[in-house]
Amino acid sequence: MTEKESKYDALIVGGGPGGYTAAIRCAQLGMQVALIEKGELGGVCLNWGCIPTKSLLHSADVLREIKRAGDVGIRVGSCDIDLGAMVRRSRDVAAQLSAGVKHLMCKNGVDVVVGTARFLEPGLVEVNGKQVRAASTILATGARAKDLPHVKTDGKLIWTAREAMTPSFLPEKLLVVGAGAIGVEFASFYSTLGSSVTLVEALDQVLPTEDAEISTLAQAAFEKEGIRVLTGVGIEEVKSSAKKVSASIGGKQEKYDALMLAVGVSGNVHDLNLEAARVSTDKGFVTVDSRQQSSTTGIYAIGDVTGAPCLAHKASHEGIIAAESIAGLNPAPLDRKRIPGCTYSYPQIASIGLMEADLAGHEIKVGRFPFVANGKAHAIGEADGLIKTIFDASSGELLGAHMIGPGVTELVQGFAIAMGLETTEAELIGTIFPHPTLSESMHESVLSAYGRELNI
Repeated sequence: MTEKESKYDALIVGGGPGGYTAAIRCAQLGMQVALIEKGELGGVCLNWGCIPTKSLLHSADVLREIKRAGDVGIRVGSCDIDLGAMVRRSRDVAAQLSAGVKHLMCKNGVDVVVGTARFLEPGLVEVNGKQVRAASTILATGARAKDLPHVKTDGKLIWTAREAMTPSFLPEKLLVVGAGAIGVEFASFYSTLGSSVTLVEALDQVLPTEDAEISTLAQAAFEKEGIRVLTGVGIEEVKSSAKKVSASIGGKQEKYDALMLAVGVSGNVHDLNLEAARVSTDKGFVTVDSRQQSSTTGIYAIGDVTGAPCLAHKASHEGIIAAESIAGLNPAPLDRKRIPGCTYSYPQIASIGLMEADLAGHEIKVGRFPFVANGKAHAIGEADGLIKTIFDASSGELLGAHMIGPGVTELVQGFAIAMGLETTEAELIGTIFPHPTLSESMHESVLSAYGRELNI
């Protein structure tokens, strides 16, 4: 080693949920670890994604509850919003948690280097003019929002999610392009605050990765909340002036105060000089094996930089797999069928496992239970929604669960645990669920699949 070169057992490039989790696990396994992050610890998820958006959506939930307070016998006066205060709170929450990640790095003896890493060769990167050598490297650089070929974000009236979560004004009319989880969540947030929102999706359903039945219910719920939803249509032309954005939708020109693009992401591989490390990519994402190892021995990749689904909890789990693989352990590979997906809009959507469309030709049993038949849902004034469960007809294996309604992003972990334990319908039917809770609808959905439902 030279004076300008440092050596580690494991080098993590990227300090998001996957990266910092991998760093902690490597340290727990006795490695000397460095983590390189060019921005704030916690990455996009903690600073500009998962956490601050949930803070904003919580503000919207509180506003919705206040507006409906009369329904539960509470009289309130005028209800004014302070958009700036909402944004400041979301930034404060993100900053607090980022500081928490910094504490975790210190606690676990991880050296944090602020800068941008660039490969010189496998196992050797350059950052801030210095060289860092590592026996193993984990790429956790995440992804960035895509533009459309004919629509470029400008940070003024044409937004990415980052501008949408730190707005300087509340648009009277907002166009959201892309009805995946991100687009749907922002459409829900701005609609609750009073914006007239149009949500456009080029595919034939909102939330294209969700079960078609749940997607249909979601679209109906969004429209009930006042969101205009257009599916199977794209935007042909966009023009931006100083105060308005004009978009051609299905051949019709419409004007908006702002436009948000939520049309997917591309992996952050551009600045890594992957050619020097002989790391292969496919469609802009790093390819990995079941141990999260790339095409080059000793170089691993986790999280969004490896492609969909782009979820923080997937990245964290992959970070543990990579760390344990480096340590010579034999971690179970990621089971993609058991990754829960959550959308924190109003109403919430959550799912795990296979959809009915995935199981064509397979003998299955399907259960459905609507929240309208759940006592707790009525007690809290949230009786819309459905829990759907899918079982293998011969073995009773839980193949999938799909949910829309109150609190389902918290409920889905119950089905995740059940799938992880390879629980069959018999154990779920025999489980005592507490009353009165929303979780009883999970039980009833299982009962429904076997013709044993009790409350509908």
